[in-house]
Amino acid sequence: MERERIQEMLEKDGHIVEEIDPQLKLITEINRLKKEKNAVILSHYYVDGELQDIADFVGDSLQLAQEAARTSAEMIAFVGVHFMAETAKIINPSKKVILPDLKAGCSLADSAPADQFREFKSRYPGYKVISYINCTAELKTMTDVVCTSSNAERIVNSFPENEKLIFAPDRNLGNYLNSLTGRGMVLWEGSCMVHEKYSVEKIIELMDQHPDAAFIAHPECEKPVLLLAGHIGSTSSLLNYVRQSAARKFIVATESGILHQMKKACPDKTFIPAPSNDSTCACNDCSYMKMNSLQKLYLCMKHEQPEVRLPDEVIELAKKPILRMMELSK
Repeated sequence: MERERIQEMLEKDGHIVEEIDPQLKLITEINRLKKEKNAVILSHYYVDGELQDIADFVGDSLQLAQEAARTSAEMIAFVGVHFMAETAKIINPSKKVILPDLKAGCSLADSAPADQFREFKSRYPGYKVISYINCTAELKTMTDVVCTSSNAERIVNSFPENEKLIFAPDRNLGNYLNSLTGRGMVLWEGSCMVHEKYSVEKIIELMDQHPDAAFIAHPECEKPVLLLAGHIGSTSSLLNYVRQSAARKFIVATESGILHQMKKACPDKTFIPAPSNDSTCACNDCSYMKMNSLQKLYLCMKHEQPEVRLPDEVIELAKKPILRMMELSK
């Protein structure tokens, strides 16, 4: 009966709904469950700061994939979004991978449905496929090698210059890579809802107000935004840049969760989130990442649900391009 009740919750809400004793110290309980269940907590830079602080490891997509590959824990609690937990399961098919909320998806992954991409790919016979890790496990099965924003340029350059390539699903990252490498990769028209909402006009205004600030951006941003940036890079690259830069102030065009790590690393520096084109919302927050919470993490570790499951054939096919990426990233 309990199993059926939990399954109904997961189908309806995507996470376990249960009253929690307000006196319960969630961080203490999560750490207790982690030890009791031989679990590891992996967290992305974009979730709330309190979740980053409780994690055993915080990183970008490449770092998290590498950490998932090397962990000896029996259970992986992935505090991020669904495609990241899928990647951990693909790398560790024998381990239990849990996610605080199954509905924590990704607008970029959603922009490339596997059936539509399969038809798109069929129009380009003989082309190799590089897929950005921000895609579904099923799309990865149609991929020759996966990349992240940290290693994308290296992955593209690993192919012979005359190799015909498809890049999916992020058109902005693909355009940026074409400009860096001189390639003419065919691009799938996908994008991230967070990184497409920055306002060039408002960023210029903010730069005028803070002439001493360095403007840095993630390559998922649109080209006009990237043209303004003094540094373009993955979340880990942006973090390393602010650590090493002599600048004391930064305007940051990526999901606001990274500011938590930037402030921890450089408490004497100032970080300003880049403005979006909609002043009525926190558009530089990923609503999917923010679906994670301490309460959901506690309940998912307590019940070991929701669990990320994938068909064996999907794991087998999707694992090859991920392992190829990790081999090229050494």
